[in-house]
Amino acid sequence: MSPGFPGRIGHHAPVAPAPSPASLVDSRYAAFRLGVTLALMTIGASVMYVVPVVLPAVQAEFGVARADASLPYSLLMIGMGVGGVLMGRLADRFGVMVPLLVGGLALGAGYVGASYAADIHVFNLLHGVLLGLLGISATFSPLMADTSLWWNKRRGIAVAVCASGNYLGGAIWPPLIQRIVETEGWRAAYFGLGVFCAVTMTLLALFLRRSPPEAAPPAPFAPGTGTDRPFGLSPGAAQGVLMVAGVACCVAMSMPQVHIVAYCGDLGYGAARGAEMLSLMLACGIASRLVSGWICDHIGGLRTLLLGSVLQGVALLLFLPFTGLVPLYVISALFGLFQGGIVPSYAIIVREHFAAREAGARLGAIIMCTLLGMALGGWMSGKVFDLTGSYRAAFLNGLAWNALNLAIAWLLLRRTPGGIPPRAAVAA
Repeated sequence: MSPGFPGRIGHHAPVAPAPSPASLVDSRYAAFRLGVTLALMTIGASVMYVVPVVLPAVQAEFGVARADASLPYSLLMIGMGVGGVLMGRLADRFGVMVPLLVGGLALGAGYVGASYAADIHVFNLLHGVLLGLLGISATFSPLMADTSLWWNKRRGIAVAVCASGNYLGGAIWPPLIQRIVETEGWRAAYFGLGVFCAVTMTLLALFLRRSPPEAAPPAPFAPGTGTDRPFGLSPGAAQGVLMVAGVACCVAMSMPQVHIVAYCGDLGYGAARGAEMLSLMLACGIASRLVSGWICDHIGGLRTLLLGSVLQGVALLLFLPFTGLVPLYVISALFGLFQGGIVPSYAIIVREHFAAREAGARLGAIIMCTLLGMALGGWMSGKVFDLTGSYRAAFLNGLAWNALNLAIAWLLLRRTPGGIPPRAAVAA
């Protein structure tokens, strides 16, 4: 009897074919992958919040000015922005697992190396190169881009969940790091974070071996035409305007995030209270990002950006007249609730107004500018403090940059017919 006929002796049951990548979009596997991505974003985000927490201790140990003590954060953000473009290309060619493995090892080496730094110059170099350029750069932009490929119906929410990982890290890491700094010192905190990041990120990266679908389906809410005239401008001009907006919003955003711990110390409340406010601010940012993702799916990215910019300006303004301990807790929570959706909205704007085949490269450039804005704002606020002796002028500086972002969002919205362009599929 032939073994090839069903029902006969020796017949081998056919093996079910493996699911195609396209069939895994919006699937349980995509949800599992999103959970792993969220964990990686949360772990990698530790490096964004360790510098604000240890800033007073590092300034005291190395005997430098406030602006010089803020410089490691600025170099970290610059490295993260530039490295995000490089890591994105690496992910496009080899899959997201490869840059994540590189990033995990670089974070481990950078943290441990910084724990032995003998002066501020070595400390700066390690933050710019290992922790920034080769470390955290492997998480934010590459993971946001990878997430967008695995979701169609709920893409806005999925990207928001992914992006909220750095705020979840902000809720977890500052009080934990502050406790270690108080009991063991900032060098012990850096060493422990290095070992933890190297081990956990390497293991989690192995779960993301599968290649994404070759082409992501169009977004369900695609108001832009995806033509060669977004906002009535050339693609290069439109991207340039969004890049300026990215710098402006994040210069404003960085002021409280980078300096709230030092600000509370100057007011006499202590660094621990500042770390708690930073944690509260970023915990509220998680809810903000999730809600903003839902809003983006309904009203589009540009109006979401405008809304976030208005609310962020209001929160910054509230820091000026209120310096009491309880009001600062409340304002920190409001700041987190108001500004969390700003950066993810750029991903939706690009998806709505530019051709899909260009979305990855254009988003990478805009995200790089948001990180450069965080770097510039962190250093600039410290410099303004050194020149004036207080943070009042630094808050005013942040408000001015926020006004620039608000003006750009408003002008782009006015250049869009009807405020939001008609629903149409984004050009492939």
